[in-house]
Amino acid sequence: MTKTEIRQIRQIYRAIVAMEQEINTQYGLNLNEAVLLCHLNDTEGMTSGEIAEMMELSCSNTSKVIASVEKRGYVHRRIGKEDKRNMQVALTAKGKEMLENMNGCSIPVPEILYHAIKQSNN
Repeated sequence: MTKTEIRQIRQIYRAIVAMEQEINTQYGLNLNEAVLLCHLNDTEGMTSGEIAEMMELSCSNTSKVIASVEKRGYVHRRIGKEDKRNMQVALTAKGKEMLENMNGCSIPVPEILYHAIKQSNN
C-alpha cells in the first residue's frame, strides 16, 4: 500500500463519518439503522439471521440495530408466514414514511464517495 492510497482511505473514512453524522442529525439514525430500513423496504420481511448476513454484522450487533429501530416504531417483528418458528422483521408505515423523507434528502454525497459508489456499480 502506498502513502497516497493510505491518504485516500483516510479521506473516504472521514467522508463516511461526516455522512453518518449528517444522517444522524437530520433523521436520528446511524448508518446501520438507515441501511436496515433500506433493505427492509425491498422485502416482505427478513429474519435477523438474513439481516446479519446481508449487512455483514455479527448477530449481537444485528440485534442491537433491530431493537433500536423497533423501539422507534420503524420496524416490527412478526411470526414467519411459512415457518412459525422464524421471527420476521418488517417495516412499519412509520418506517416507510422515514424512508420517503430520506429519499429526497438534501444531504450531498461527497465526491470521493460518489466516485467509489459509481465504481462499485460497474
